[in-house]
Amino acid sequence: MGFKDLEVWQASRKIAVCTYRLTEGFPKSENFGITSQMRRAAVSIPCNIAEGYGRRSTGSYSHFLRIAKGSVNELETLLILNADLGLMSVDDPVAGDLAKVGSMLSNLIAKVHPTERSQRLLG
Repeated sequence: MGFKDLEVWQASRKIAVCTYRLTEGFPKSENFGITSQMRRAAVSIPCNIAEGYGRRSTGSYSHFLRIAKGSVNELETLLILNADLGLMSVDDPVAGDLAKVGSMLSNLIAKVHPTERSQRLLG
């Protein structure tokens, strides 16, 4: 089994593609602002899952999964800001998919590094 077999990697890859498609319609003035930031955050999620998996160390894997989880939170914040700015709908499906990926990552982190459960400060 490789990282491409992980459901969380597959789901996060779809989020990255959806994010690119979503931001295609954003104003050109945002190409170097919100559009760029959203795309980087979205791509960071599956990339960090894959990189951590490839490190072949529980500690490294857990570390990169936590980075991916941070990118989920970053992208969620950017989606909220975009809705506030009227650039997208609050009900865009990518937000629900992102919440699922965040939950999947939390569960995987707890599985890979069981002591993470007791060390987690936030959800």
